Amino acid sequence: MRLLAPLAAAIALCAAGPAALAQKKYDPGATDTEIKIGQTIPYSGPASSYGQIGKAEAAYFKMINDQGGINGRKINFISLDDGYSPPKAVEGVRRLVEQDQVLLIFNMLGTPTNTAVHKYMNAKKVPHLFLATGASKWNDPKNFPWTMGWQPNYQTEGKIYAAHILKSKPNAKIAILFQNDDYGKDYLKGFKDGLGEAGRKLIVSELSYEVSDPTIDSQIVQLKGTGADAFMNITTPKFAAMAIRKAAEIGWKPLHVLNSVSASVGSVMQPAGLENGVGVVSTAYLMDPADPEYANEPGMVEWKAFMKKYLPDANLTDGNNVYGYTAAMGLVHVLKAAGDNLTRENIMKVASNIKDLQLPLAFKGVTVSTTPDDFAPYQSVQLIRFDGKSFKRFGEVMSGR
Repeated sequence: MRLLAPLAAAIALCAAGPAALAQKKYDPGATDTEIKIGQTIPYSGPASSYGQIGKAEAAYFKMINDQGGINGRKINFISLDDGYSPPKAVEGVRRLVEQDQVLLIFNMLGTPTNTAVHKYMNAKKVPHLFLATGASKWNDPKNFPWTMGWQPNYQTEGKIYAAHILKSKPNAKIAILFQNDDYGKDYLKGFKDGLGEAGRKLIVSELSYEVSDPTIDSQIVQLKGTGADAFMNITTPKFAAMAIRKAAEIGWKPLHVLNSVSASVGSVMQPAGLENGVGVVSTAYLMDPADPEYANEPGMVEWKAFMKKYLPDANLTDGNNVYGYTAAMGLVHVLKAAGDNLTRENIMKVASNIKDLQLPLAFKGVTVSTTPDDFAPYQSVQLIRFDGKSFKRFGEVMSGR
């Protein structure tokens, strides 16, 4: 009888073992101790100012690891420089998926770079999650069920700008500058759709630039020469700063509307000259760290403490740090909710069933929500205007849902 007891215990352990193991499900990139996440982002090249996003995300994940990780697992974040070059992005993503075997690709930046790996990620069935681009095509769960954007949709934002110009200057002469790629064309489509057939007649000039161009001075001079009194500026930060500075130099003072990806005091307005950007209108969904209005908000106080400890040398006025921190927080929410079922399929299931998630640095009422049929997490924005020091909100929160 004494032998039977240990034998029974052993049998019980064997029976329980498979059940216990069944509670944990892993795909490549996940183990009992680690969650491996990949990313490519421009730490160099013409869009290198966005590289700060990757640095902020790496710092946030380090903080999470210092706190014990996610459900006991440490995040291994592999972030590679793609220079905002689609070929480099393809090379980096292939390495991350096939060699490093990451669980997912997170917050990869840029419409052209993400476009280059869009079909590949879906063919491989690897989550292509919370992309740092507002292109409308990331919200296509039927055809691309492994890809999901993060920030508000460019076309929705473009329509809101059109509505603002039509309301502020019904008889405006509109000049447009846009980056000649999918990112720029997506904004342009939304803006023109928002103007409508009648409104499109207000456009007096439409010029583009290449991301490899050293300057856009000639375009700004040409646009001023049309007599335009409204300017739709669809540019990334480096070129946005150039446009604002050049417009001031030549004395062009239109109603200046700037896409939100460049609505940053640190990476755009300061390089352009703060006084030169007075009156620039954009949209936002996150608090501006340079604005004293938010200094005592609990989320901002917590963010500044995080920055002081984990990114002490970073520019506290650079909104890219807020963006990266918030996006990383969104991913941590998904990974925590996934629990011990860290399969790629379950990651997408959790990410596509988020309801009214209010992150601390987003404006009140601007929440993350997704469904299996709607892969656009943020769809609300608020108009903002630069006053020489910071961007100030005006009007109501507007939703594209």
